[in-house]
Amino acid sequence: MNKPFLVIAALLLAGCGAREQPPAANSEHEAHAAEQVVKGPNNGRLLKDGPFAIELAIFESGVPPEYHAWPTLDGKAVPLDSVDVRVELHRLGNKIDRFTFTPHAGYLRGSGVVHEPHSFSVNVTASYSGQAHQWSFDSFEGRTTIASEIADAAGIKVEPAGPATLVESVSLYGRIVAAQSHRRDVSARFPGIIRSVSKRLGDPVRVGDALAVIESNESLQTYTVTAPIAGVITERSANEGEQTAERVLFAIVDPSVVWAELGVFQRDRARVRPGATVTVKANDSDVTLTGRVDRIDVQAGANQMVTARVTLDNSRGELLVGSFVTAQVAVANHDVPLAVKTSGLQPFRDFTVVFERVENTYEVRMLELGKRYGEWVEVLGGLEPGAQYVTENSYLIAADVGKSGASHDH
Repeated sequence: MNKPFLVIAALLLAGCGAREQPPAANSEHEAHAAEQVVKGPNNGRLLKDGPFAIELAIFESGVPPEYHAWPTLDGKAVPLDSVDVRVELHRLGNKIDRFTFTPHAGYLRGSGVVHEPHSFSVNVTASYSGQAHQWSFDSFEGRTTIASEIADAAGIKVEPAGPATLVESVSLYGRIVAAQSHRRDVSARFPGIIRSVSKRLGDPVRVGDALAVIESNESLQTYTVTAPIAGVITERSANEGEQTAERVLFAIVDPSVVWAELGVFQRDRARVRPGATVTVKANDSDVTLTGRVDRIDVQAGANQMVTARVTLDNSRGELLVGSFVTAQVAVANHDVPLAVKTSGLQPFRDFTVVFERVENTYEVRMLELGKRYGEWVEVLGGLEPGAQYVTENSYLIAADVGKSGASHDH
């Protein structure tokens, strides 16, 4: 995607990204209350219903995130065992987490862990002295809603998370050389005088093209030296009037097949094996070709490296002989039950995340990551198999989430 289109896409998201909104307030006072979270003495959210109140907080200092609650009546603590508190978290995708509370060291402690992301609609119920109390509020973070046509125009792509094969590779460096199997040195069949030369250095030739006319020293008859293969003249030492002797007059190279000669450090010698798949990329362009390791030298060079040779199909002429290349050699495959593409990863708070899409809403998924090779990274936790996550242009989602200003509510 080019830069102008990225700018347009960002503007589209800025102008049209519709975020989740809290329920409409019934009065100006309620609207102001919806915007301002009232905090209690323990820095939790204070939920009031007449003289009765519950202060609710997510505590995660040194422990997995859990709910703590402090019930009061007219601002004074009430006996903890006289209050029944329950919390329901309604998450994206119609998932509900339920918590009950028991007395613990001066507060009510919620059952279970409040898993990330802390993004949900919260329903709180409490019973005290025969009276029921209920509160509801939204606590969203890392979430934004974008219309499908806007997401499509911005190039946002999603794929299902699932099993993958992670290919472990070793980076090697080298250069492209002419494949000896596709090179021919051309000499005169019979020694003689070169009467004419038809091709110059760098000329392309086809099989059977005339290269030179030679007059035999013995028979004094002329004959034509022709190209045995199609390719390019890379060497020429034939000039009119010269004796051919037994030297090479022309060298022809067929560039449709080339070799990549790659240096292998001795520490990697045991891992780089013949037959291994190799991806070769030109250092001065985006050209990438794939081949396999043909052979590996058994003798180290002056630089203490051994040479691995890879035969490459260069029929499109994309790699030039003599050019430098970087290669990735596959040395091991790791099958994992769940993985995501690294192109979808984004930073969020202290986490590495992907954005899961549910209908037109995108929300962060904090990941526990394992092995990482190439374009894939193993997922150990934080994402369910089959989840539709953003794989392309996820940074646009991250930017839109950042603009929403939703905070981590404790």
